[in-house]
Amino acid sequence: QVQLVESGGGLVQAGGSLRLSCAASGSIFSRDAMAWYRQAPGNQRELVAAIRSYGSTNYADSVKGRFTISRDNAKNTVSLQMNSLKPEDTAVYYCNADLGSIVVWGQGTQVTVVS
Repeated sequence: QVQLVESGGGLVQAGGSLRLSCAASGSIFSRDAMAWYRQAPGNQRELVAAIRSYGSTNYADSVKGRFTISRDNAKNTVSLQMNSLKPEDTAVYYCNADLGSIVVWGQGTQVTVVS
């Protein structure tokens, strides 16, 4: 059974940076797609960034050029480096693993950006 645990959220001023990490317990393979989603109060959960097999990535338009997703298959971790943060980036950020037959979610970590 795979479990995902996020860390690295917090409070930061606009223009600052945070790095989120997601540690997976259980078997995650390099072919499995990993992603970060976020959900702000009153909004639907939205895809922020995804990384697939062999390192291919895609990003939401709102974070392109500011956020970078990466993975370490040996350590079963996926990270999200967030730079030039804006108040509209405030949300709960969730790690996601698409294992084909099942999709696994972490518990979420709060990111709050103040101006």
